[in-house]
Parts: sequence; structure tokens; C-alpha cells
Amino acid sequence: MMPFVYNFPFFSIFLAMLSGILTPFLKNGKMAQKVNFIMISAVGVMSAVLLFALMQDGGATYTYMMGHFPAPWGNELRAGPLEALMALAFSVVMLLCICGGFRDIFEDILPEKQKFYFIMLNLLFSSLLALVYTNDIFTGYVFIEINTISACAIVMAKDSGETIVATLRYLIMSLLGSGLFLIGITLLYGITGHLLMSDVQNQVVQLVATGRYQVPLTVVVGLITLGLSIKSALFPFHSWLPGAHGSATTASSSILSGLVLKGYIILLIKMFYRVFTIDVIRSLRINDILFFFGLAGMVFGSLRAIRETHIKRMVAYSSVAQIGYIYMGIGMGTGVGMVAACFHILAHAFTKPMLFAAAGALSATRGHKKEFHDLKGSAYDNKLAGVAFTVGALSMIGIPLLAGFVSKLYFALGSMDDSGRMWWTLLVLAASSVLNALYYIPAVIRIWTPSGEKTAVKADREKPGAAFVFSMVVFLFANFALGIGYAPVLRIIETGLSLL
Repeated sequence: MMPFVYNFPFFSIFLAMLSGILTPFLKNGKMAQKVNFIMISAVGVMSAVLLFALMQDGGATYTYMMGHFPAPWGNELRAGPLEALMALAFSVVMLLCICGGFRDIFEDILPEKQKFYFIMLNLLFSSLLALVYTNDIFTGYVFIEINTISACAIVMAKDSGETIVATLRYLIMSLLGSGLFLIGITLLYGITGHLLMSDVQNQVVQLVATGRYQVPLTVVVGLITLGLSIKSALFPFHSWLPGAHGSATTASSSILSGLVLKGYIILLIKMFYRVFTIDVIRSLRINDILFFFGLAGMVFGSLRAIRETHIKRMVAYSSVAQIGYIYMGIGMGTGVGMVAACFHILAHAFTKPMLFAAAGALSATRGHKKEFHDLKGSAYDNKLAGVAFTVGALSMIGIPLLAGFVSKLYFALGSMDDSGRMWWTLLVLAASSVLNALYYIPAVIRIWTPSGEKTAVKADREKPGAAFVFSMVVFLFANFALGIGYAPVLRIIETGLSLL
């Protein structure tokens, strides 16, 4: 008989969707927020219990048939240590993002629209969980579309001209990526006759061994990879990102950068391992292409961030560079490189939302102005936000004892297995770290330089609330925990990847 804990992935997705369905019937945004917090907390607890259970005796994995109906009538979820770890991280980060931008949600969004904002958050969270756990590629597409619609909605929730324009750009690029992904899985179904990942993989292995459908299979891999790369803002498909992340309300910016982009990357990693196999990806040279664009994104994103004078847009362009890091690790085509990429997903998820939330709080001390010349000395008026922004900046630069350092260390180690990529990786890692310092260090200096003027907004509503304090403290703790106690996390990632 299946252990009860094996139901938790289904319970998590179902609970998130059920919360979205029930939220319209609630009285107001405050009630919707409470339901949202309870749901995310419950999913986080279930994910932690599942992770503990799966890591017993060296790691385990299993598939869960929805309604106990086998394919093709039923659908399947799959859970292993990597999936459970990502679900736990997503739950914690989602909760902290909402706490970090809690005040802005109720100031930037009209009261009559606030509960609808939480509906979108619940649906977005359910789609992220489904992308992590699904064992069916068409189900993955369905939740990609749910993710897209809800992500666009939380960008537009601020209801300004800037956010509407940003949403339209985001929607156009996202639909392009979704369309390419759909065409890819349609062709894949046509040549394999299956949608479950394990069944498709068996057919792909046979096709490669016999040499049949070589060109269609190459096209399929290219379309699916390109579609998910566009949706995760890999350079040069990042044009929508700065506007969407820079103009949205603080919680939305944090969630988009910390979580939404990562959901697509995790699905891509699962497709590489569980559908096409890493050997096929290497033989088609797909990893070489991702490696090249990852390196380019690391440099271009940082160069563009240096030119920014708007704090949230600077942090947004930094995300372009950090997504480049992840794709560089995937493109290495080595086990250590993939481990480093997965670890950087976590490091970025616990760092970038902290930067966005801190930036929003620092901006609040200056009447919500976001240009750096207006933020001089703002850290003295909200010291916790100043410390959080400083620590987040140092983590992204790669200072030891912080999460970002471990990522860069393992990217460097991963490159050692391939002499052809080693020098490119080490050179661009060094250059990118210097470039990171060139825009983060001046930003930190600016916010800690006394302005000599009484410019801070003194209203009580701008004082850090309990939710913001909780969010920043946990984010700071997580950054140091990942930077110092990284060994258990790396072990879970390595185990999870070996079981895919």
C-alpha cells in the first residue's frame, strides 16, 4: 500500500487551486491574504515532510496516478528529492515575497481588486507546483498557460500605464514561448504516441538507436528548449523582463524574479533528463547553444544593469545575468554543472526577492521614488532594508559565506570536467563578478551615504511592519545558511538528479 505521505504532491496542487476557487467568495483582500498564508504554509509543511521521507535510506522516487487511472486515461505526478526540495523552497519564498511586499499590495492595488490579486497568486503557486511535479508533458503545457495568465495579472495589478505596457510585452513574449513549446510537444506526440515522460523517453531512445525521425526529433528538442528559454528570459529573449519586474508592485516583482522564471527552468531540466536524456541533448549540441547564450546573458545583463539609475530596473537586469548563470551550468553538460545550476536556482530564489523587497522599502522612505539620486542615505531610515539590500548585493557578487559564492564556486568546479569550456567559464565568471560589483557596490554606497537632508518620509505607515521584518530576517538567515551549510542541500540535489 502506498504511504500516505506520497499523496502530498497532489494535495499541494489541489489545495493551491482550491484556495484560488474559494477566494472570490471571501469578503475582502485581508481575508484572501489570510487564506493564502494558511495554504502556502500547509504546502510548505507537506513539502518538508515529503522531502524528509524521500531522503530516507539514500533517496527514493515514485509516480502518483491521478485518480488511480493509468495512462492514457489518467495523469501522473512524479516526486523525488529534487522535486520536494524545490516545492519546499518555492513555498518558503512565496510566503516571504508576500510578507516583504505586504504593505505595497494594499497600497498599490485598489481595495476591490485585492482579493482577485490573491486569486492569481494562488493559481500561480499551483502552476509552479505542477511544473515541478508533473510527469506528463501536456499537463506541463496546461500549467505553463495558467502560470502565464496569472503572472501577467500580478504585473498589471498595480493598474498604471507603465504596468499595462509591461504586461503586454510580457504577454506577447510569453505566448511566443508557449506556442513554440506546444508545437514541440505536438510533434513529439506525433512521433512517439505518448505524453507521459517515462514512456516518451523509451520511444526517444529507440528512435535514436534506429536513426528514425532524426530531423523531426531535432526540431522538437529545439522548439521545446527555445520555448522554455524565452519564457525564462534567457538572453536575448529578455526584453520583457526589466519592464515587468521594474514596474510591478514589490511582491509581484519578487515572485516573478524569484519563482516564475525558475518554474520553467525546472521543467526544462526534467525534460532533458526524463524525456530526451542528457546523451541526446549532448549529441544534438543543444547544451552548447545554451552554454553560449548563458555566457552572453551573464555579461550583457550586468553591462545593462551598470547603466541603470532606477533601483528596481537595475535589480531586474541583474536577473538577466543570473538566469545566464543557470543556463551556463545546464549548458556545461556535466553533473557538477547541473548541480551548480540547481543550487543557483535556490540561491537566486532566496536572494533576488530580498533585493526587490528591500528596494521597495528603501523607496518608501523617499516617497516611493526609485532613482538612485533620490535614495541617498535611505538605508539609515530603514536599517533592516539597508542591511538586506547590502547582503543580497554581496551574495550576487559572490562574497564567501553567502549563497551566491557557493554557486560560483561549483560553476567553476563543474567547468573542470571539460577543458574546452573551462577557460570560457572561468573567464566569464570572473568578468561577470567584477561587473556585478560595478553596479551593486555603488548602489550600496549610495544608500548608506548620509544625505544631509531631512528627506525621509516620517509617516507611521512607512515604518517597517512585522511582516516585512519577518521576511527580511528569514531571507538573511537563508542566505547565510545556504552559504555556510550548503553541503546537505547539494547532497539532496545530487541525489534528486541521479534519480530523474
